[in-house]
Amino acid sequence: MTLSDLSAVFNPIESARGLPNAHYISDEVYEAERGPIWMKSWAGVCVASEVPEPGDARPLALQGVPMFVMRGRDGKIRVFQNVCRHRGMTLVSEPRKIEGAIRCPYHSWCYSHEGRLVATPHVGGPGQNTHPGINQSELGLIEVRSHIWMDIVFVNLSGDAPEFADQHADLIARWAEFDVPLFHGGPDSTFKLECGTNWKLAVENYCESYHLPWVHPGLNSYSRLEDHYHIEMPGKFSGQGTVVYRQIRGVDGEVFPDFPGLSEKWQTAGEYLTVTPNVLLGVQRDHVFVIILEAQGPRKTLEHVHIYYASAETSASLREQNSMQWQGVFVEDIGVVEGMQAARSAPGFDGGRFSPAMDGPTLLFHQWVAGRLMGASDMAAE
Repeated sequence: MTLSDLSAVFNPIESARGLPNAHYISDEVYEAERGPIWMKSWAGVCVASEVPEPGDARPLALQGVPMFVMRGRDGKIRVFQNVCRHRGMTLVSEPRKIEGAIRCPYHSWCYSHEGRLVATPHVGGPGQNTHPGINQSELGLIEVRSHIWMDIVFVNLSGDAPEFADQHADLIARWAEFDVPLFHGGPDSTFKLECGTNWKLAVENYCESYHLPWVHPGLNSYSRLEDHYHIEMPGKFSGQGTVVYRQIRGVDGEVFPDFPGLSEKWQTAGEYLTVTPNVLLGVQRDHVFVIILEAQGPRKTLEHVHIYYASAETSASLREQNSMQWQGVFVEDIGVVEGMQAARSAPGFDGGRFSPAMDGPTLLFHQWVAGRLMGASDMAAE
């Protein structure tokens, strides 16, 4: 990979080309993304609602790094590397509640919910639970830098990204009206989709509304292509919005309650943005959805979807109806992104072109990826 490979991404949109094919099918390029795209960013890994009670823990991974997320007795959510400091054993292998200490199943070393090493049975010999050579204060769990926004747990594995609130200040300000309690809809408001595609194609498809008439004819029947607008913040986020959002209604006309204090704009608007690298968000007057993309190699992506409401008390039947509606929309996208993935093996494709009128948000995402990779390449050359 050379800098010249990506220079065309930064041309004016009329002549810009997209990322080369290798960025979607090559194991080498996928590995090259690991540091600058994933480790040095704030990447989404789960939602806080997945560990709702003190002691709840669940394993997770980002780009092969094993971690677990846990809500401690103090109610605080922390993310740790999923490894015992003794012999490197996995600590949490499945979602569970940890009532007492976090205990290693191998030699029973124990950690507090805050990550402190608190017990080392027989470490000094049978019946001797301490040893001068084992300093417990230096052998706590390795905590991963994390931040929670809109219930999403973000991590920064390199530890040196700007503070989340600084890096995403413009987006946080844009959606400040949604800085209110969000209530996860529960088991009927979460689902997972498996896509045979590179994670970047899922982002690209989400950024634009150009495909609506052909891929989402049902959605386009009331929120038309011409009702949409671009959202473009170079180097930060991009996506789309609509001025025509229609609330879902039950058979008896029931609707979800609105989020409190929203301005008049949100009576009819909805916005859909990417928090780079891997979180897709949608906000409407009466619910919010989150899609966390889990990249599993250059050709496979899992989409973890969660839906939130303004109240803990909402109609179960209406939640199920809403979940099925969004699942239908997202499944319609799978054929598109898998089709683009298959075609990325065509040697004559040069990254494609961008419609100056319709593809601005998508180009911004290409430029974000290219900028990260070129910056890493520059550092490696110094």
